[in-house]
Amino acid sequence: MNSPTNPLVRSTLASLIAVGLTAASSMALAAKGDTEKCAGIVKAGKNDCGTSKSACAGTTTADRDAEAWILVPTGTCERIAGGRITDKPENVHGGAAAVKKG
Repeated sequence: MNSPTNPLVRSTLASLIAVGLTAASSMALAAKGDTEKCAGIVKAGKNDCGTSKSACAGTTTADRDAEAWILVPTGTCERIAGGRITDKPENVHGGAAAVKKG
């Protein structure tokens, strides 16, 4: 396997993997617009952003906190027991600290 084509095969495979990863990340970013903030369903430490009680993602201390939210596909939140769509000002990046600054 020490033929002169071995480096060519390796670089081709690496390029294909890189293109695939780039395409997958682009699709994920495009799909982000089809989401909604769903509060009341998050497990402790799994929230996407701040609340009036916590300033950062992943900092809630209780399961199903009424303010803690995660992004879910649009139309999904209302189907989850206890889930409700939220757009409260404290549910922005930085939580309550960001609201006080603005």
